[in-house]
Amino acid sequence: MKEMLEITNNATGKGFFRLFKAMGPGLLMAAAAIGASHLVASTRAGAEFGWQLAWVILAVNVIKYPFFAAGARYTVATGESLLQGYYNQGRGYLVLFTLLNAIAAVASTAGVSMLTAAMLTLFVPLSIDILALIVLISSLALIILGHYRLLDRLSKFIMFALTLTTLTAAALALNIPSVINSDFVSVSPWQWANIGFLVAMMGWMPAPIEVSVWNSLWLIEKQKQMPISKKQALIDFNVGYVLTIILALVFLSLGASVMYGTNEHFSDSGGLFANQLIELYSDVMGGESRYLIGVVALLCIFSTTVTVIDGYSRSLAESWALLTHHSKDNYKIVGLTRIMISMSVLSLFIILFFQGSLLPLLEFVMILAFITTVVYAALNFRLMLSEQLSPEDRYGPVMKLWSWLGIVYFVSFSILFIYWKFIQ
Repeated sequence: MKEMLEITNNATGKGFFRLFKAMGPGLLMAAAAIGASHLVASTRAGAEFGWQLAWVILAVNVIKYPFFAAGARYTVATGESLLQGYYNQGRGYLVLFTLLNAIAAVASTAGVSMLTAAMLTLFVPLSIDILALIVLISSLALIILGHYRLLDRLSKFIMFALTLTTLTAAALALNIPSVINSDFVSVSPWQWANIGFLVAMMGWMPAPIEVSVWNSLWLIEKQKQMPISKKQALIDFNVGYVLTIILALVFLSLGASVMYGTNEHFSDSGGLFANQLIELYSDVMGGESRYLIGVVALLCIFSTTVTVIDGYSRSLAESWALLTHHSKDNYKIVGLTRIMISMSVLSLFIILFFQGSLLPLLEFVMILAFITTVVYAALNFRLMLSEQLSPEDRYGPVMKLWSWLGIVYFVSFSILFIYWKFIQ
């Protein structure tokens, strides 16, 4: 009996180790997601509206699930990337994706790079523009020299450190006395003036839907290192996705517990915003934790920058290779490096244009992401119903209904935003 238990425990331990080793694409997706959408949008939502937007954050994460899941499900079923799937359905679908993706790539890289530079101002007394250049160069060096393997390893460490720190801070914040001032008047987020913020928050919550393509490409890279079963791929994706939802609500709780009701608001300036963000943590964990929290937050957003540059560049290089019928690996590698450098240079120009105004830049990028969400959602939904998949791998009635509800949701809010911005 004892020997059987030992054998069972060893088998369980080996199975868990294999599962943990197989994890990577899903955690990389989480690392990309837990950046501006969580550090900025969730925290700001809690600071300005308390818990009023908690259900919106939960709802938009749940609604986007079928479209994100398509990345892992399609690739593990076919061995192809979502991009190949778009191309198989018609060249025009891949062209449409590539055009929108190129615009999003430059804008998103600029946003996360400026946020990383803002966090870096806590440690280095230089301007955000110069620090953004340093961040971009460092990210490029890390990706080009380390490739996917290093990115995979770093994501697990950073996600663990950030999760532990944020959960600790949120738990401590629940025990602090109320910070609501006696003259504070609660503001409803459901006012015309706040439509822009709501759309921006949902655009990057948990991330833009094109990140599903990155998950698909990263899964292919992971499969080059070791065989990945359908079960392992879906567990990896689901763990990463659930983690993003939990941390989105945790970041909101920090803003609601520490800043809501104080009549303070986050500054548009990158440096001041970074300082306010770290103060949220140090207020509940003690002043001596300030630099520790700063380092963890910096690592978090830096990992987001690295994964954003890698993900967008990898998807654009793969798209270009498919559209020009160049499928050789060396062509993709050369194209990947060129795209990374070009994307970084263009994003630096956007950073210089916004002159350190972090929140306006991030809001612009997030709104852009939400407006294009319906296109990416429709592409993935169409693919998951196509004959390129075997019947058992296609979306069934539940996922179909879930997807249609999501598309209606995206279209409705997009129309509402366009009316608010350009007509009302």
